[in-house]
Amino acid sequence: MKMQEIRSIAKERGLKVSSRINKTELIRSIQRAEGNTDCFGTEHVNICGQTNCLWREDCMAMQKA
Repeated sequence: MKMQEIRSIAKERGLKVSSRINKTELIRSIQRAEGNTDCFGTEHVNICGQTNCLWREDCMAMQKA
């Protein structure tokens, strides 16, 4: 997902978005705001059962890199 889309989601959730924040931190901020574990880009993807997670595709791609 592109940063512009992620920033839009963050704003929809009522988060203030700094132009300096990176993709990983922004997604983790959104996860925390939603009451979820801020696990994006961590090893948790190897055991994650959240197949409907909005960030799953990007998260899995990070682990392959």
